[in-house]
Amino acid sequence: MIIGLVTAVTASACYGTGSVLQALGSRRSAREEAAAQGSAAGITEHGGPSLSSTAKAAVTWEFMLGTALDLIGFVLGALAARLLPLFLSQTILSANLVITAVLSVKLLGIRLKRPEWASIAVLCTALLLLGVAAGPEGGHHVAMAVHWWLLGASVVLIAGGSLIVRRLGAGGAIVAGLLSGLGFGALGIGVRILNGFEPFSLGQLLGDPALYAILVGGLGGMYLHTVALQIGSVNGATAALVVGETVVPGLIGVVWLGDSTRAGLAWVGALGFVLAVVSAVCVAYFGVEEGHSVADADQRELTAR
Repeated sequence: MIIGLVTAVTASACYGTGSVLQALGSRRSAREEAAAQGSAAGITEHGGPSLSSTAKAAVTWEFMLGTALDLIGFVLGALAARLLPLFLSQTILSANLVITAVLSVKLLGIRLKRPEWASIAVLCTALLLLGVAAGPEGGHHVAMAVHWWLLGASVVLIAGGSLIVRRLGAGGAIVAGLLSGLGFGALGIGVRILNGFEPFSLGQLLGDPALYAILVGGLGGMYLHTVALQIGSVNGATAALVVGETVVPGLIGVVWLGDSTRAGLAWVGALGFVLAVVSAVCVAYFGVEEGHSVADADQRELTAR
């Protein structure tokens, strides 16, 4: 349990720092492209970032460093998903929201309002409650049909979600964040049920649909998170991501994989889970205004040039 907790906390730190660095790269890329080609550069007819704009953001040094941290976080988060109940491991990973918020103040010059700080404090309290209530993790084996369902759901989620976000344009940041979180949630579930991992068997591993669900959910989630960071609030997008990667995996872990709380502490775990989700939603809600103010500031900077 202790190793799992340390692993999850470290993964959370990597994810939080990575998100802010990716936001730095995304915004610098957007400003440079707009300055070079006009204020509408890199924007689709619906008001969202174009594929070329997203690709250019991905090759900035800040974004690449952030992505490297995300990959480290991915490996550590996958390990945590094997060592802890999903409702605990995924919620600890969601604590990257706290790190993202603090670093965004320092590196992005964002001023958080009192409701946002209060929501973050509630999230920290929720994580403490979950840590106290968590019992041993359940099993790792489910019917193969579940593996195929997970792969199909991941493909539909990422492909359909990408189209929806493009149609929503500049107003799709929270939706993109939520969908990216669901992609990372599918990743967490896939890691938990993956065959051929323990004991190791390359043949079983490569033949398991859950492996490809992990790849689709992970890569698709990173792409959608990048889009969310380009068009909206870093804290709002990350908070929406937190909801997506916490709720569904946590419920599946309890209902189908046998995750449980300590005897007599189920209510503490349920309270912590609800508080974590509600506080993350609140940060996302308050962060919408922050995203608009950042966009307006960038536009004023471009106009001044």
